[in-house]
Amino acid sequence: MKAIRYITLGLVGVLALGSCSDQFLEDKKNYDNVSKDVYNYEEGCEARLNDIYSWCLPTVSDATWQYPSMGNADICSKSTEEYSGFSDFVNPELELSSTESGTSVPDFIMGNKANIQQSVYGRIRNINDCIAGISGGTLSQEQKNKMLGQVYFFRAWCYYNLFKWYGGVPIVTDVQDPVEGTTNPRQSARKVKDFILSDLDKAAKLLAPFTMNGGWGASNWGRVTTGTALALKGRVLLLWCSPLFNRANDEERWKSAYTTMKAELDSITACGYHLYQDNGANGRAFSTMFAQSGVNPEAVFVTLYNNIVGDGLDTQKNNVWESKIRPANANMSSGGKNASAMLVDMFPMKDGKIPAGTGTYTKLETSEDAYDNTVPFQDRDPRFYRTFALPGFRWAYSGDATQFDPNNPASSTDYTLWNYVWYTDKNDQGNVESGESYAADNLLNRKSAVYVRKKSDDADANSPLYNFSNTKSGPYFSAAPLIELRYAEVLLNFAEVACGAGHMDEAVEQLKKIRERVGYTGDCGLQANLTSDQAACMSAILYERQIEFAYEGKRFDDMRMWMLFDGGTELPTGAPATWKLTGWGGNTCTWLGFKPFNGQRRENMEFRLNDSFGVGGKTFDSDPLYTVEVKQLAADEGITEKEVKEKYTYYQVVAKARPKGVDLRKDLTSQLETLNKWYKTNLVRGLKKGDAYNSQHISEYIDFRPKYYLLGFPAGVSDAAKQLPQTIGWEDYNNGGAMGTFDPLAD
Repeated sequence: MKAIRYITLGLVGVLALGSCSDQFLEDKKNYDNVSKDVYNYEEGCEARLNDIYSWCLPTVSDATWQYPSMGNADICSKSTEEYSGFSDFVNPELELSSTESGTSVPDFIMGNKANIQQSVYGRIRNINDCIAGISGGTLSQEQKNKMLGQVYFFRAWCYYNLFKWYGGVPIVTDVQDPVEGTTNPRQSARKVKDFILSDLDKAAKLLAPFTMNGGWGASNWGRVTTGTALALKGRVLLLWCSPLFNRANDEERWKSAYTTMKAELDSITACGYHLYQDNGANGRAFSTMFAQSGVNPEAVFVTLYNNIVGDGLDTQKNNVWESKIRPANANMSSGGKNASAMLVDMFPMKDGKIPAGTGTYTKLETSEDAYDNTVPFQDRDPRFYRTFALPGFRWAYSGDATQFDPNNPASSTDYTLWNYVWYTDKNDQGNVESGESYAADNLLNRKSAVYVRKKSDDADANSPLYNFSNTKSGPYFSAAPLIELRYAEVLLNFAEVACGAGHMDEAVEQLKKIRERVGYTGDCGLQANLTSDQAACMSAILYERQIEFAYEGKRFDDMRMWMLFDGGTELPTGAPATWKLTGWGGNTCTWLGFKPFNGQRRENMEFRLNDSFGVGGKTFDSDPLYTVEVKQLAADEGITEKEVKEKYTYYQVVAKARPKGVDLRKDLTSQLETLNKWYKTNLVRGLKKGDAYNSQHISEYIDFRPKYYLLGFPAGVSDAAKQLPQTIGWEDYNNGGAMGTFDPLAD
């Protein structure tokens, strides 16, 4: 799909889940400003379809009712190993409530009921209007099918995003006007699942003539296809098989999903999808696939962007991810996302196995390569270098950040991240809570210790789609696409159902494909018993997903599906016996050999100059490394320190004391050895506070309550939709705070 200007002919009405006030009806009398005649013209139907795309496509945003998590440090990703800092879901001092506003459970089901485009069921009403309008219009059946297939997909997409949170929700298939007394009962999870699958099957069938011969043409690249529908179908089937919805581990679910997904793999590939390949060094494909503005076989469900620049232009659709992850000295913002030490330390070693000492996946073999966490970049899986950025690694881009601040590094095409820190007071150096550290190269107090590099539009990997520009519009002119569902997920979803159905050999085949893409060969570092030990195989799949999809917003869904916070051993208040986990030995964590996430905490790290450098100040040129090197140059050249500073810039001086930045375009062996020695001589890895301490500065630990696996409705939703029963485990706002009675798992 071209980077088109989306024409909004949106409906102004809204479907209320419950009754509406008289004033609301008075304000919204004209709740459908789209003439039905618009559906008799191809241009009108295309405009309505584009409107559906514009409101339904994922964006680079935090998780909301409208958008899934895409890897930001939001309520979802901060409930995983990826970031530290308690989100509301894992905060031990906060229990989410369905009756109190101050600690309210998030609203993923209503949104803004007064605005159709900002309302869950308003958006569904918009889709239903489009389905009815196109179906009843005068276009040819072929034209109708091409458009209806896409609209059915988006209705399924909307319901999938409700299903994964609540299980059972109201199903609305017609265009209901917002009148008093309109009600729609809450359906079971099974019925919602069946409805989603039905819409996806319709979408796949209708789009087959147009997309199963290699996909859409280049001018329509980015539109959903038969393969998109079937890939989302696989995700839904996997979710239905998972412990979240399959407490007794019904093997028939796994077998049925396996049979269906295996049969439909060919249809997905017929749409032109496959693993993106790139012969560059050090897993380059794992970087370049996220920055392909043209046709990309990896991108099964994708949002396209452009780098058009201008104040207020409605054609401007820039991807802001790059501006959020870039360090502050290559950006205009505070810059950077700070990766937790937990995930950094968990990434595989270069032999493909988990580092010894993590204690997380006990059924997976640990690496024979020793892991030295003081130099965490040494001998790691190729994806490590494309996921994280540490001091001493090149991270080139396009632009000139000195336009914004003359003290920033001048060369973007030779940019190397140097974010080691120093303290202004030696007594602070061992204080994990101290913020009195300052980072090199003008980062100062706007620094992260380990930057998230994932999905970077990296100039060392491709022609950059990101360009720093010091304008009032901001430095976020990136045309990099946002991939919500990758072909790698298609393979790993299939691997998971194959394992669950007892076909571990086929599951391992998919793991090998994923690893071969980044350079593994032979057994790809996978232990021999994965084809015979189902629990070990499933554990390996979940570990692979964690690594492959880090910072893509997928981990929290996996952790909920497999109940990895407590193994599913605890039940929410009022839960029936049918909610008890009887499959997987009654504890998914024990069965998988996974250390429960509850009771753990995530920390951060820093790399500071060692004690021999002393302390520094709060300015960019108070870097103690610079100070030491100035003294050395003065002695070497027989001039004063003042003359050294007049003769050389800060960056010329410190360059003499640092190794060249690690270049991922070249062989890493000698480069990493050089950087390793430099770290050992100059830096110390320090512990920094990640998750919170209490008021007595005592460590607190992750606490995900069992009722969070299936969410309840917040008070605002219950008040607006009084006919909807509350989920078991959550207090009912409409019933004096009595426990909810709706069982989404009941048939």
